[in-house]
Amino acid sequence: MEGKAMTLVKRSNNTFPSVPSLIDSLFSRELMDWTNTNFSSTDTTLPAVNISETDNEYSIEVAAPGMKRDNFKIKLENNLLSISSEQKEEKSEKADKGKYSRREFSYQSFQRTFNLPENEIDGDKIKAAYADGILTLTLPKREEVKPKPAREIKIA
Repeated sequence: MEGKAMTLVKRSNNTFPSVPSLIDSLFSRELMDWTNTNFSSTDTTLPAVNISETDNEYSIEVAAPGMKRDNFKIKLENNLLSISSEQKEEKSEKADKGKYSRREFSYQSFQRTFNLPENEIDGDKIKAAYADGILTLTLPKREEVKPKPAREIKIA
């Protein structure tokens, strides 16, 4: 499955050295253009994603209600983070005397891919949790890219 990946890279078009908003950067890249990020082989709905940033980490929340923890596959390769899920369900119903039967099945899948900021994420410390229909990934920043507190320099 190939497709276009979203980028988690901070960019700033202003001349001030303030920390640009990661969310603004992502939304300016047509985040909501689902045709560019839905790599599913079916026309399933792509789950909503919330992305936030602190001084220490990025957090990605994926709304995926009804899925099971074991259905998710999360893969980090170089700076590409892929989140995918696949779930199949089949139900059968038959009357006592065989006069009618019903068989239903469903298939849900999705894949989202993100380009992570180069050399900024500590890939060995990424954590994932799934609760109440929300898959949450925590992507810690490497120590050397975290903001350092201001310090006073004495004049000798």
